[in-house]
Amino acid sequence: MKHERFLIVDLGSQYAQLIARRVRELDCYAEIVMPDVPLERIGEAQGVILSGSPWSVYDEEAPKVDPELFRQDTPVLGICYGMQLMAALLGGEVGAAHAREYGPARIRVHDEEGLFRGVGAELDVWMSHGDRVERPPEGFAAIAETPSAPFAAVRSSDGRLFGVQFHPEVTHTPRGTDVLRNFLYGVCGASGDWRMSAFVEEAVAEIRDVVGPDDAVICGLSGGVDSSVAAVLIHRAIGDRLTCIFVDNGFLRQGEAEEVLTTFRDRYRIRLE
Repeated sequence: MKHERFLIVDLGSQYAQLIARRVRELDCYAEIVMPDVPLERIGEAQGVILSGSPWSVYDEEAPKVDPELFRQDTPVLGICYGMQLMAALLGGEVGAAHAREYGPARIRVHDEEGLFRGVGAELDVWMSHGDRVERPPEGFAAIAETPSAPFAAVRSSDGRLFGVQFHPEVTHTPRGTDVLRNFLYGVCGASGDWRMSAFVEEAVAEIRDVVGPDDAVICGLSGGVDSSVAAVLIHRAIGDRLTCIFVDNGFLRQGEAEEVLTTFRDRYRIRLE
C-alpha cells in the first residue's frame, strides 16, 4: 500500500531523527533524505521539512539544497537553519544575530491561522541559533517575532513555504506538535493514512514476498537497534527459516554479549549462532 510521504531533509541536525519521529507520531509516513534528494522525489512528496544544522548558510562547506526545491508545488517548512537556507537561496538576507539565542524564548504570533492555528497569540519555544533572517525573500511576510528575532517565523504569499527560527520538534516547545500538525494537515492536506502498526504488517508481508516460501535468510545481528528490529520483523515473517549470526567482537560493553544471546534465543526464540 502506498502512503502519503513526507520528506525530512537532513542538513546536519542532531534533531533530524526526532523531526521524523514527530511526523510519524502524527500518523504521517516520513523518510529522512540527504540535501541532494532528486527533485522528482520532492514532487512526489506530500510535504518537505528542512532540518536545522550547526552550520551557517554562508560557510563554504555548509549543506545546500537545489533552489528549484522551493519552486515545486510541494509545501516546505524550514526549521532554524532550514529557514535561513530557504531565505538565502530565494534572495533574502541572513546575518549573525546581535544576541545568540539558545534556550527558552517566547514568540509573539502575528498570524493565528495557518502554521499557528489554535496555538494562541504568544508561544513558548526553544531557540538554538547564532544567525537570523535579516530580510526575508520577496513575497514573504513575518508571522511571528521575538525581541531579538523580528522574523521568528515567515510565510510566503501563496501560503506554501514556511520557516520557523525555533524548534517545534523538541519537548521544550510545548505546542510544537500543534505547529507540526498544522503544517502536515492544514498546509499539506495530509489525511493521516499511516500507522506504525500498519507499517509492521506491511513490512512482514513484503519480507514474505521477497524471501519466498522455500528460502532461508541469514541475518547479521549486532544487538543494536537496526539489526534487532530487522531480525524480529524477519522472524515474524518466516519463523525458523531465519538464522541470526552474532559476533562478539571484543568491543561490547560488559555483559552485552550475554544479554543479546538471552534476549534473542530465550525471549524471542530466534535461531542464533
